[in-house]
Amino acid sequence: MIEIEKKFPLSPANENLLTKNAELIRTVKNTDTYFDTEDYKLTTKDWWMRIRNDSFELKIAQKDNLTEKTNIYEEVTDQTKIRELLNLPTGNNLEQDLIDNGYLPFITCITTRRKYKNGDFTIDLDHVDFDSDFTYDLAEIELTIEDPNQCQEASDKIMAFAETHGLQTEKIRGKVIEYLHDKRPNHYKALVQSGVIEDF
Repeated sequence: MIEIEKKFPLSPANENLLTKNAELIRTVKNTDTYFDTEDYKLTTKDWWMRIRNDSFELKIAQKDNLTEKTNIYEEVTDQTKIRELLNLPTGNNLEQDLIDNGYLPFITCITTRRKYKNGDFTIDLDHVDFDSDFTYDLAEIELTIEDPNQCQEASDKIMAFAETHGLQTEKIRGKVIEYLHDKRPNHYKALVQSGVIEDF
């Protein structure tokens, strides 16, 4: 599965536009803990290892298919595959094995997410509380595809959907990047220098 996603600022006006003809699927609260080495070995190549609630996920950017307007990630949830990709030995507890091999937690955030459906589009409206006095609100529009050759088509569909709903398409940081920008400038700088993100 490949996720094609675009983030947008979330304001009351955005929210009304996005939810007007959409069906509320559910409201969930997710606790995400992200892992990396002290020298940012994963995130500086746009790999994002996290535990969401009790599930392990490794999100890997698809560099060959990235466009300037959307983020494209392969999401790996199989623990055996995650171990292979991170060169971890077989063990009984993946979280402990991550820590034992130098992949340490660097951020935890709690996201209250309202998930909507509008045709093929999934719309997530997020309010994020971090492990400090820091909150963030954003919207995300997603399409999922199986064929990498459909990446550009899916990206174009997302942008067209956004435009027809009057959304602003200025640059916006994702929740983790926004936190790093504000609270962990060394990590943020490493991501800029590695080309994972653009500073703005």
